[in-house]
Order: sequence, then structure tokens, then C-alpha cells
Amino acid sequence: MAGAQKVLGVRRIPWVFLAPNLLSVLLFALLPVLINVYYSLTGGARLYPIDRPFIGLDNYQALLDCGNFLDPATCSRDRFWRALYNSVVFVPIQVTAMAGIALLTALCLNRNIRLRGLFRSVFFFPVMLSPVVVALIWQWILQRNGALNGLLSAVGIQSVNWLVFPNTAFFWSVFVTVWAHMGFYTMILLAGLQSIPRDIYEAAKMDSASPWRTFSRITLPMLRPVLLVVLVLCVVRSVQTFDELYILTGGGPGSATLLIVQYIYEVGFAMLPRDFGLSAAASLLLGIVLLIVTLVQLRVSRGANDE
Repeated sequence: MAGAQKVLGVRRIPWVFLAPNLLSVLLFALLPVLINVYYSLTGGARLYPIDRPFIGLDNYQALLDCGNFLDPATCSRDRFWRALYNSVVFVPIQVTAMAGIALLTALCLNRNIRLRGLFRSVFFFPVMLSPVVVALIWQWILQRNGALNGLLSAVGIQSVNWLVFPNTAFFWSVFVTVWAHMGFYTMILLAGLQSIPRDIYEAAKMDSASPWRTFSRITLPMLRPVLLVVLVLCVVRSVQTFDELYILTGGGPGSATLLIVQYIYEVGFAMLPRDFGLSAAASLLLGIVLLIVTLVQLRVSRGANDE
């Protein structure tokens, strides 16, 4: 190190240690984004960039070509807009359910209950499962001759094709994704609850504060920074939902559970001819939305800290 300091100087030594990580970020994060931007400006079905003709913003124009943005049937890429509309409905419902149930679960697990360690493990266990395994498990439960219909038949209730009808398929799509990922956010909120000083709760108890007043005036305000992080993580994860629904419903019935990431995958890799440019353009639009969400989160977080 003494020799390196003489050659490079003391101020340049930190860059020696940062170089491997910076190179990794450049190769596996920044470079793919730049390649994706280039692909979104090209057309054709060929894979290699040198074989792809430059077409400018035609892919973006194709995605945004609509007679009425509220009616996907009037759009040239109607499946893109149906996937977008499904995501607009799916994300708020899933995020609300995810954050609400995770907060309720964290509050319960933060109490001095019996077998608390076991319950914490049980709620976190689905997070460790592969999304494909989760989808296959619930597909086996919800199929026509699956476990759920078996239980219903045992008590005299007629079997239901849960994944055949749009409304039930959408409900179970939300339910399965919440079940699979709720434990992760529960642990984050539980850590936030345990960081709140116990003296404050003891003072509130001495003042005869009701449980609701304690929650609304102490727990919720002090947990707000953690809740903001959880909400943003939930939104980003929800927008990127793909694995579970692709295996569970395949985007069906019809396009009832088709979300934006599955559309990107199908256009770029599953459908023939493959349209890499259109898929790249759709993914960049999705990235812009996620960037806006992140900036809003930073703004709200900064405002909360200023208060």
C-alpha cells in the first residue's frame, strides 16, 4: 500500500477499492440500460444491434397511438393498454392490502404472545419460497379438482373454477402475491416497532391513554419513516409482479390478469415475431414511472423529516 500511495497518491487510493464495485455496476446495471435505450429506437426482429435499423421514436408512437386512452380497443397496441389498466387497478389494491396486513401482523407479533418466535418464522417462510413454487402450490389449491374445491365439496358447497372467471382470477392474483411477500414487509415494520422506546408507552399507560390513542399518537407517527419505505418497496415490487401471475393465470382469463411486465416479456421473448424494440420501449416507460414514484417517495420522506 505504501508503494501504491507513492504512485497514485493518497487521495486516489479509495478509488482502487471502489473500482471493482463501480465496474460491476457499469457492466451489469448502467450498460444494460443504455443498450435498452438503443433497442427502443430500433426496429426489426434481429437480435444483434448492428443488424437493427434505426427508427427513432416509432416504437413509442406505436405504444401511445390511441383514439381514446380510456378505451384500449381504440389503441394500436391494445394489449399494452389493457396491461397498463390492469396494473393501475392491481397496484393500489395489492399495496394497500400488503401494507395494511403487514402492519397488523407486525403489531400482533410485537406483543408478548406465546410462541412468538414460531409465528414470526411462519409468516416469513413464504418469502423464502421461489415465486414459481408459490404459483404452483396455489395453482394446485385453486384448480378445479384442487384442495380448496375438495374442502368445499366436503361441506356440501359446489366447486368453483376460481381461475376461469376474471373477477375471481384477479382476486386470487392479489391474494397470492400478498401471501407470498407480506412476511418481508412485516419484518421491516416489526424492526421499526421494536426501535420505538418502551418508556413512551409506559408514560402513555400511566396517563390512561386508550390503545387507539396510543397507536394513533405514538406508534403511527414514530413508525412513519419505516412505513414510507415499506410503501415505496411495495409499489416497486407490485409494478414488477410477473413470476407468480405468469405461472398461476398466464395473464388470463383473456387479459384479465395481464400486467405490464408480462406484456414486456411476451412481446420481446414469447411471441413471434419477437419485437425487441417495442418491448424495450415499454420497459423504459415502466422505468420512468418507477423513477417518478421514487422521486415522490424521496420528496414525501424529506417533508416528513422536516416536520
